[in-house]
Amino acid sequence: MVMTSPATATAVNSVLRVPPASPAAAAAYFSASLAFHADVSDVASALAADGDPGFVVVDSRSTASWDQGHIPGAVHLPTALIPEQAARLLDPAVPVVTYCWGPGCNGATRAALALAQLGYQVKEMLGGFEYWAREGFAFETWEGGERRAADPLTAPVDDDADCGC
Repeated sequence: MVMTSPATATAVNSVLRVPPASPAAAAAYFSASLAFHADVSDVASALAADGDPGFVVVDSRSTASWDQGHIPGAVHLPTALIPEQAARLLDPAVPVVTYCWGPGCNGATRAALALAQLGYQVKEMLGGFEYWAREGFAFETWEGGERRAADPLTAPVDDDADCGC
């Protein structure tokens, strides 16, 4: 394998056409990203552990979407209703984790913004309900509980396996 210098690589490689950030800038960016985002698996693990996870999960979707499937124990608070209902449903001292449909939807981001503007500490759950279901975690529908097999493209299919992240 022939190694190329960074100058040569950037001339022919669209990945490196814009050089990577400095290690210090990258560390600051990724640290900040973790302050704003939570992983589906981490949320599921915290909710499954004994005791209070230290946060509340908010489903920001419509009632029809909620009925189709939602995370057990989540609070249903559609984004449009946050300004008028958040104070009644949420404790401002408890961090909030928002979710919506999935990575193609920015509803959880809008909900997180609305909650942050009201003074709540908030994170967005990456992957949303789609990845919750695809990773094989139990969810509730208007008909009762449901669980699907883990999608091998999103999670280890063995319940005891750890993705290694």
